[in-house]
Amino acid sequence: MLFIQFQIGSDRYALEAKCVVEVIPLLGLKQIPQAPRGVAGLFNYRGEAVPALDLVRLTTGEPAAPRLSTRIIIVRLDINGLGPKLIGVIAENATSTMRRNPQEFVNTGIIPGSAPFLGPVLLDDRGVIQWIQEQKLLPEKLRRQLFTPALTTADAAN
Repeated sequence: MLFIQFQIGSDRYALEAKCVVEVIPLLGLKQIPQAPRGVAGLFNYRGEAVPALDLVRLTTGEPAAPRLSTRIIIVRLDINGLGPKLIGVIAENATSTMRRNPQEFVNTGIIPGSAPFLGPVLLDDRGVIQWIQEQKLLPEKLRRQLFTPALTTADAAN
């Protein structure tokens, strides 16, 4: 199975490539006033307004460093009742891939608490790589905030 590798601080993570639409450079985002923690803003992806989630900020409280290797990983999520939706995941050092058998990842037995997207881990000669479970990136409340059914012009006028 193919994975996109990236970092949060000095820790390594992986995201299954089958859910990835594209990896693009970090670009300017339209800020969302009073956005929930971790939501960095919106960006235009081929004519669609896509929310961006800063994984670094979500996990460490600090924004991702604006480096050349910091990327937006565009991920397709299945949102209940709304079908597939796109979200941008901002990640540092998102410049490599790896092929691994999913059975090589092992459950740590640690319940991640406020980060349910943290999955099993892989141990290699450089340390630990943790699998990010893309369908668990957005808690239900945040899904509702970011992906509500679109209003028609008539609805907005009322």
